[in-house]
Amino acid sequence: MNGIYTIILLMTSNIFMTLAWYGHLKLSQAGISNHWPLIGVIVFSWAIAFFEYCFMVPANRIGFVGNGGPYSLMQLKVIQEVISLVVFFIVANVLFQGQHLQWNHLAAAVCLVLAVYFIFK
Repeated sequence: MNGIYTIILLMTSNIFMTLAWYGHLKLSQAGISNHWPLIGVIVFSWAIAFFEYCFMVPANRIGFVGNGGPYSLMQLKVIQEVISLVVFFIVANVLFQGQHLQWNHLAAAVCLVLAVYFIFK
């Protein structure tokens, strides 16, 4: 069960992470944050990132083999990276609808799937 909880927490964390890192760009496109000072944008992003950490830290603690979880440190990192990119692809296509997947994006995704395969070998 710890493995499933870890994946769910990582997915939730990465949604917040992606919104923190790239959401301000959408606000700028919409004209909402165009006049914010850079420090305001940073504080806004960090306020969202707080929730990322609220999910990421427990995910790693629950999932880490040293705490009774099923994943090694390397496995946790590769899982997190794959989830991060999947969440990014979805958010980018929802928030920034002009972004399209290209062959090289799919090739990179295949490489990540292979990374997951090899890290679990």
